[in-house]
Amino acid sequence: MSGRRDAVPSDGELAVVWHDLECGGYRADLPLWRELAASAGDGVAKAEILEVGSGSGRVALDLASVGHHVTALDLDSRLLDALRARSAGLQVQVIAGDARTFELGRRDFALCLAPMQTVQLLGGEAGRVAFLRRARAHLRPGGLLACAIVTEFEFFDATTGADGPAAETVRLAGTDYVSRAIRICARGDSVVIERARQILPGGRQAPADGSSRLTGRSTPTSAGERDVVRLDLVNVEQLEREGVAAGLHRCAARRIEATDEYLASHVVVLRA
Repeated sequence: MSGRRDAVPSDGELAVVWHDLECGGYRADLPLWRELAASAGDGVAKAEILEVGSGSGRVALDLASVGHHVTALDLDSRLLDALRARSAGLQVQVIAGDARTFELGRRDFALCLAPMQTVQLLGGEAGRVAFLRRARAHLRPGGLLACAIVTEFEFFDATTGADGPAAETVRLAGTDYVSRAIRICARGDSVVIERARQILPGGRQAPADGSSRLTGRSTPTSAGERDVVRLDLVNVEQLEREGVAAGLHRCAARRIEATDEYLASHVVVLRA
């Protein structure tokens, strides 16, 4: 992003800012991915790893920093551009693709990872099954697939005055980027997570309820915008059954405990 105080960020830059702000600070899962990478690689320092839903590189860069070869797949080319720039000097290959349809022409991955609820963003069972088959097709015999899911949600609605989590804020070039989860609710077979995002001149206070009572800088989000994510509801047993149907074998599932900022998650582990 430009260092000029009056520079308006591009759509691509904004996508990276919001992704990093809302997801980039999560660290609780990194030790497990390192552990699985080491075990899947049979002690080989440079295991071949496929990460699906890599975003701007939170997991891929960590694994590459300890010597693994990582292929990072994501649907959002804007985030991949950031990952490509950040991975200079590391063994990271960046590929744009859909988790449900990708074909890399390889069958040698020791580990395929889908961190941070990637499999809950695929449009339900049909999307998950398509991904599981694609992952199975790219793993070497005995290779591992590990998928993180959230099954325990804390519902709230800050737009009606209920308490919610604190806002996440980062200041870049004199401008504050503010994101706050304002509502988590069940809706059919999914959970909806709604965030209020705002861009403010440095030091301006964002309304606690995510409303748009702001004036000043005329960027597209200076008056506030809403970001909505739908997570498909799925539990460990269901995802394991779908994996077995796709030709994989159950391994012991793992749990990542909640932090102050993030919910607990389960990691379903399957072997090719």
